Amino acid sequence: MFNNKTILVTGGTGSFGKSFVKKLLDKYNCKKIIIFSRDELKQFELKESLSNHKRAKTLRFFLGDIRDKSRISTALINVDYVCHCAALKQIEAAEYNSQECVKTNIFGTQNVIEAAIDNNVKKVITLSTDKAVDPINLYGATKLAADKLTISSNLVSVHKETIFSVVRYGNVINSRGSVIPFFKSLIEKKNSFIPLTHPEMTRFFISLDQSVDFVIKSFLRMKGGEVFIPKLPSIRIIDIIKALNQKIKIKIIGIRPGEKIHEVLCAQNSSHLILNFNDHLVLKPSINLNKNYNINGLKEKGKSVEKDFVYSSDNNQKFLTISEIKKII
Repeated sequence: MFNNKTILVTGGTGSFGKSFVKKLLDKYNCKKIIIFSRDELKQFELKESLSNHKRAKTLRFFLGDIRDKSRISTALINVDYVCHCAALKQIEAAEYNSQECVKTNIFGTQNVIEAAIDNNVKKVITLSTDKAVDPINLYGATKLAADKLTISSNLVSVHKETIFSVVRYGNVINSRGSVIPFFKSLIEKKNSFIPLTHPEMTRFFISLDQSVDFVIKSFLRMKGGEVFIPKLPSIRIIDIIKALNQKIKIKIIGIRPGEKIHEVLCAQNSSHLILNFNDHLVLKPSINLNKNYNINGLKEKGKSVEKDFVYSSDNNQKFLTISEIKKII
């Protein structure tokens, strides 16, 4: 679907954005791939790293901030598809810099939506997070708002070409700012202990490559209005430490501001809207968009889940063992 098409990636120099761009270069003959981000150094480094790729000539680097609607609107001229990844994502930083988080994650998303509609973009996917489900921190609340903005925009664009969907998943293994690189760095520095906020803490985990593949498939599956959720394994954070170093001391330091012990990808109060597919779940919109979501764009069929269904990292059927974690990291 991306052959001879123009794709724009907001936050294109982040962990996901770089992998997504690389996958597009490797697998598709795109007309143009636009990396939209605000850091000139990261753009330069990405451009250099991809300069020898056989399709490097399709890359365009566009400096800008999604807070600036006129800039994102200019960048979206003649764009077919948008993968909206740009966000402020650090939970603790968001708690202490709340206004900045709101400006980027909510107002920035609104700018992307309006600019996409104005430019007749065909499809837009916003990347979300498990923290948007029953949020207890500002980051999660802003991502929930971004999700709702994205989904409800299908009502605004009803007389236009543009359709909007969301992809929601858990922590990305080895991504920048995640716990695994942090733990590794402490071990390399020969720290006397590894800090752990809570001994029972669990998370959903997905590899960077899996997340990219799932987003690409979601572009093919989407009808507009869905939240796509991959079926993921859970990891006990304490098992990550054990997989890295069985002997190192673990120090319990207490839960950080805005942190949960477990994460949820599908909440119980949304169970009536959840459809179960073979390798993923779909949260249907609570607003009526007059679409049949039981059969997606790839002709895959989904079924409603049981009443009071919950998809939580602590009650997951699949937990990675320490040996499985070792292979991954």
